[in-house]
Amino acid sequence: MKMKAAVCREYKKPITIEEVNLAPPKEHEVLVKTKFTGYCHSDFGAVEGWLGFPLPLVIGHEAAGIVEEVGPGVTSLKKGDRVVATWMVPCGKCEMCLSGRSYICTHCHTMQPQGNLADNTSRLTDAKGERLSHQIYVSGFAEYMVLPEGGAIKVPDALPLDQACFLGCCMPTGFGAVYNVAEVKPGDSVAIFGMGGVGLNVVQGAKLRGAYPVIGIDLKGNKESKAREFGATHFIDSSKEDPVPKIQELTGGGARFCFEVIGDPGAIVQAYWSLGIGGQLIQVGIPDIATTTPLPLTLTPPHNRNIIGTLYGNVRVSVDLPRFMDMIVRGDYIGMDKLISKKFRLDEINDVHKAMMDHDIVGRWVCEFD
Repeated sequence: MKMKAAVCREYKKPITIEEVNLAPPKEHEVLVKTKFTGYCHSDFGAVEGWLGFPLPLVIGHEAAGIVEEVGPGVTSLKKGDRVVATWMVPCGKCEMCLSGRSYICTHCHTMQPQGNLADNTSRLTDAKGERLSHQIYVSGFAEYMVLPEGGAIKVPDALPLDQACFLGCCMPTGFGAVYNVAEVKPGDSVAIFGMGGVGLNVVQGAKLRGAYPVIGIDLKGNKESKAREFGATHFIDSSKEDPVPKIQELTGGGARFCFEVIGDPGAIVQAYWSLGIGGQLIQVGIPDIATTTPLPLTLTPPHNRNIIGTLYGNVRVSVDLPRFMDMIVRGDYIGMDKLISKKFRLDEINDVHKAMMDHDIVGRWVCEFD
């Protein structure tokens, strides 16, 4: 089928909106009509070349839509089901999956850097018939998606799809980092570097765990209001003030947990220096593959500091995502509608990319499809 899609053909160059071809779903795959896709910092990084995805690439990974067709062997979904796309689709067979760490499935980590789906092939071609890469199984900035059956999680009717798309990345990535990785306890001091979509969900997770203080840090002071709405007790505008001494002051010597959710080497260093004795740096953000982080590790052994990486909040997608959606529907988690600050059309995506480059996005901007 033919459809419109956002294609990155060259790193650091404008995204092109093209008519591309999407092959039908194969065995254990589904065709989904895209309704909403959030623009994530990882999409920005993909276009800038930070992540090294093969080009040309149909971008996007935080998407929700409606099942249009199911391929052979699909049993858990049917036409008309409302679903959120998830880019971590455990194979269930590799060592990581069998040891209970399905969130770093080896098969996913092998297929996705090649721009393929789980069978090691692409469903996407351009108008000339040339292969296009998928962005981590999803490619959500397109009118339709072909997803693995396990990569399409049902959404309850009570949860609007413009909010459900956040279950594809920012909500579980932030919330899971607090619950599954750090296991924050009441009274733990927490500092979060970066008040974007993921950072705000770290903030809310820390609030729900009873952390204090919950300190939001960002280069843009206009993000303070949204950070406090999600649960930050303090906010530091790092364009005007060095956050390290301020965090040390607010926490009585250094935070128990620092979360870096931007992928910025400078912020990672600041987060490390903001830790107290026995503190943990939870690295959520992914830096540019071409950069290095000048991290001074002298105090790591004597202070028993830990640096821990996490992907997608270490969630079990088939179990945790439905639970998270139920939390939102019950009102136990702040409505994801408060995360949406703007909706845009697919042909406006370069403006959105520039806004993210300029740090002008507050909350999450979401692409709405017909």
